[in-house]
Amino acid sequence: MSRIAVIAHDNFKPNLLQFLKAKKSWFFGREIVATGRTAEFLETGDLNLPLIHVKKGSDGGYLQITEMIKNGEVGIVFFFRDATIVQPYHRDISKLLNICDLENIPLSTNQSAAELLIIGKIRMEASEKVQSKLSVNK
Repeated sequence: MSRIAVIAHDNFKPNLLQFLKAKKSWFFGREIVATGRTAEFLETGDLNLPLIHVKKGSDGGYLQITEMIKNGEVGIVFFFRDATIVQPYHRDISKLLNICDLENIPLSTNQSAAELLIIGKIRMEASEKVQSKLSVNK
């Protein structure tokens, strides 16, 4: 699986940290990329998962992740975003959301969707293992 991007607006950084801690066993061993301030917050929160840092969102981090998606380097995005705020770099956020749609990349923008996304990925991975075993036994 390619990398997983995790991003959170300031108001939702604590929620993202708690979510990642609760789902740590699923995230363990997967490459996680995070925008600058999100990565810094997660590292100070005793997450103990390795993070790949990109720039802060306002400094081009959203665009870096957008490019990573275009290059097939990111396969899932967890973006706990505050839809009530509009930043000067809102177009960068729109580009990120749009590329997820265009490239068929699973995207969750809140914790409930993130929970469902992980459940779905777990089921897909289990199904792939079964299919792989069946094809080997033919």
